[in-house]
Amino acid sequence: MNLEQARYFMVEQQIRPWDVLDPKILDILMKTPRHNFVDKEYTSLAYSDIELPISDSNKMLAPKVAAKMLQALAIQDNEKTLEIGTGSGYVTALIAQLAKEVTTVEIAPEIQQQAIQRLTDYNNINFKTGDASQGWDDNQYYDAILLTGSIQDVPETYKEKLSLGGRLAVVTGDAPAMTAKLITRVSDTEWSEETLFETVLERLVNANENSNFEF
Repeated sequence: MNLEQARYFMVEQQIRPWDVLDPKILDILMKTPRHNFVDKEYTSLAYSDIELPISDSNKMLAPKVAAKMLQALAIQDNEKTLEIGTGSGYVTALIAQLAKEVTTVEIAPEIQQQAIQRLTDYNNINFKTGDASQGWDDNQYYDAILLTGSIQDVPETYKEKLSLGGRLAVVTGDAPAMTAKLITRVSDTEWSEETLFETVLERLVNANENSNFEF
């Protein structure tokens, strides 16, 4: 199988028709070998328009979903970014090529370790392990934040972690009707919200658990 050709077709037949037209995004998608971030048994499917398994309960974002969210975030090369859900490390690699620095958090140590091994060529990634489903308390502000799993409602803690002008890309709601949103901090106490597209995405592990009260 010609993986280079498959990557070209992914960009031209999946990504671009979904109105992802930012040259920077298209360029990093063409340069980044997605097949290096999947288990060997899925190599032939690495550039397909599907979510590929990472573990029993985790899946990679479909390529066009990752691309659309990164385009909306409009990450600049002087910005600090936060990724919740390292997963395979593929999206981490894309962000690392756009940003000055990326902090990526993964709840499963074994998944994180695998991603670290795949990302040895990057020197601007900070790897953290822990449960970030309700927030990530590192006393830092970020210019861009991406949650790679869905949540029912956006935790205020993530909105508060945005610097002024900072953007948060997140998928909210319940299947089969979830919504990808871009939330931008416009002042100390105000945020704007833009709907990006409709989709269905695996839940972030432990997301919104504390909103399910039993009486």
